[in-house]
Amino acid sequence: MLPYFEVIRAVLNEAEQKNADTIAKLGETIAESIAAGGFLHLFGTGHGHMLAEELFYRAGGLVPVNAILDSTLMLHESALSSSLAERLPGYADVVLSRYRVEPGETMIIASNSGRNSVPIEMAIAARGRGLKVVALTSLAHANAHPSRHPSGKHLHELADFVLDNCGAVGDAALTVEGVAEPIAPTSTVVGVALLHSVVYAVTTRLVQMNVEPPIFISANVGDADAHNAALMERYRARLRHL
Repeated sequence: MLPYFEVIRAVLNEAEQKNADTIAKLGETIAESIAAGGFLHLFGTGHGHMLAEELFYRAGGLVPVNAILDSTLMLHESALSSSLAERLPGYADVVLSRYRVEPGETMIIASNSGRNSVPIEMAIAARGRGLKVVALTSLAHANAHPSRHPSGKHLHELADFVLDNCGAVGDAALTVEGVAEPIAPTSTVVGVALLHSVVYAVTTRLVQMNVEPPIFISANVGDADAHNAALMERYRARLRHL
């Protein structure tokens, strides 16, 4: 048995049990918003931005999903600079000002540690605009290290809902004999599983509400282009990165 697969199975099982009720509640909350013409927004810094991108423009995913992406906070231009930028007070408002968000919508914010200024202030900014905020984080890590924000709060303490990725402190989950540092982080794999579980819950709830779920089809099958084009025309005015 491969050790990483083994540890991922264990963390996934824990995350499923711990987050099941929250995912069900999010299914209702987000479905009601989408049925009323709202969007689901996602934001993350560092490697967390990949979780925001995962649900955006995704085959088998919801169309009204807006990824909030800022290159300064991502890794492809300067990984070192992105780590510093994540700690900048006031920067979250700058980022959010470029996007249209509406009261009653939901924003999922991915931050494994939940301790840096930008994710925390994004939660504050989103709630100030009337959005529901979901923290996708590691409670074990957050509780092990103090916040870097002047409020002393962590991301999960400012959220309406919390999805715990059940990751170890420091994220890395395996050790190798003769190597001092742990390896093999779990936050991305488990975070993606949690997010797609939320999408499934939202879709199921929309059907129960007699609302046709707006779902992308893979561009590489059948007559997907016409299907996707019609949906994008409906939503594209608020999808900044289409």
